[in-house]
Amino acid sequence: MTNLSKRIQQADWKKEKHVPVIESPDQVVAGELFELKVSLGKEIAHPNTTEHHIRWISLYFHPSEEKFTYQVGLFESSAHGESVAGPNQGPVYTHHEVSTSLKISKPGTLHALAFCNIHGLWESSKEIKVV
Repeated sequence: MTNLSKRIQQADWKKEKHVPVIESPDQVVAGELFELKVSLGKEIAHPNTTEHHIRWISLYFHPSEEKFTYQVGLFESSAHGESVAGPNQGPVYTHHEVSTSLKISKPGTLHALAFCNIHGLWESSKEIKVV
């Protein structure tokens, strides 16, 4: 049996267009809402075409020194220029970026996974401190 984690790719987002970029404070106040954004292609644009696109971004939080990880959200993108007129002829294109708000009570690590329909799963993470 193959471990799925071996299929998740990681790289420096400044050099690889598939890596999710997590933008959030480095430190938050326990129990208070904070905003964060996850995007792809921040330095090198990722295409958004019928043939090559980001299908979804999923965000997780893993509290420090705990066993389990919690899913924050799954954000799907469904419009990539598909149309009855043909590929890339549609009237709407989603953008591979999501903004959300959350609150945490413990320090931990945010993990973002993104799925490219051609190049598979990509991950990044960011530690968050709590005061």
